[in-house]
Amino acid sequence: MAEERELEVSIDQDACTGDGLCVQYAPTVFEFDIDGLAYVKDTDGELLTTAGSQVMVPEHLRLDIVNAAHDCPGECIYVRDRADKTAVAGPGADD
Repeated sequence: MAEERELEVSIDQDACTGDGLCVQYAPTVFEFDIDGLAYVKDTDGELLTTAGSQVMVPEHLRLDIVNAAHDCPGECIYVRDRADKTAVAGPGADD
């Protein structure tokens, strides 16, 4: 069996519509800030508000994160392979 690759996720706030599907899918990874836009959180639960911030996708949340990227109306969630940065879900992925 092939080893699963590590994934990372980020959000483009310029494209975020604030619908909140991501927060519903994975509240330990995504959260709204006071600006009404979604951001990723690190493993300590701290909101990362710097543009382009990315976090590792916890293995047990892989499907939730991929579904959030797929269902996001703003198409602003980027899920990439950590090693080679290949798009797995979201903009640029072969959905």
